[in-house]
Amino acid sequence: MNLRDIKYILAVAEMRHFGHAAERCCVSQPTLSGQIKKLEEELGVVIFERTNRSVEITPIGAELLTHARLLMEQANAMEQVARAHQDPLAGPLRVGAIPTLSPYLMPLILVPLKRSFPQLKLVLFEEITESLLRRLQQHELDAALLATPVTDLDLAALPLFDEPFWLAHPRNHPLYDKDEILEADLEQIEILLLSEGHCLTHQIMEICHLAERQRDSEMADLRAASLETLLQLVGAGFGCTLVPALAIRGGWMTDSGIIARPLAFDAAYRRISLVYRRSFPRAAALDAFAKTLCAHLPNTVRATPPQSAFRPN
Repeated sequence: MNLRDIKYILAVAEMRHFGHAAERCCVSQPTLSGQIKKLEEELGVVIFERTNRSVEITPIGAELLTHARLLMEQANAMEQVARAHQDPLAGPLRVGAIPTLSPYLMPLILVPLKRSFPQLKLVLFEEITESLLRRLQQHELDAALLATPVTDLDLAALPLFDEPFWLAHPRNHPLYDKDEILEADLEQIEILLLSEGHCLTHQIMEICHLAERQRDSEMADLRAASLETLLQLVGAGFGCTLVPALAIRGGWMTDSGIIARPLAFDAAYRRISLVYRRSFPRAAALDAFAKTLCAHLPNTVRATPPQSAFRPN
């Protein structure tokens, strides 16, 4: 067994296709297939079930792949340690972020991060929470910016800031003349939501107590795939929605027919945390990223109290 074989089985596990995995590893398909077959014979188990139509991971294969990912991470860590002798913040840092956060937060920190740590290469991924957590667990990401708590004991979360929600409503809405938007006001209006899978949907439902309402209105089944689409529906007069504070800086605020109002109660916010594997060895890179991010937050969000440095296990 060697690292090359580990790379091969990880590529097949991700691609679910021997030919595509071979292309990724820059070898011929017979070479890759032959090496994996030798590895299976050496271990005395079958890692992949092969058919003409699909490649499936066996139960024992899934267990072995967990260890394979750890092996590759530690092998990469050896390279990182060697590079760290010259520059502890050199090399790629793969960070994911949810779609309702990434477009509004990342532009604030990319230039400062590049200026302060020119050798740190930030590689960004934008996906929903479930996908980001899966990528973290499979060692395809180093960290993720999430707005929901994590329960996986292999993961740790560093709170960064609390992001209040604002109400977005059409310009001609009855709430336009109110001085303050209270919690009770949200229970009387039509709230539009993102499609299932977005954590923002569940957060808005909780704040607005939507689970306790009768879902029989004309807009109950109208869901948007993105925050931008949701706001277009608000601007067209279909209803209202809650918007994270960082999104208030977006271009939709100009001539969109939408009024954005702060909410006058404390519970209307989400906590943004940097989530990472406890085994991730590059604590300095995560620390640099988190501190740079917190140093460039606008005053529309509330930074959490300073945290101690990362201490991966």
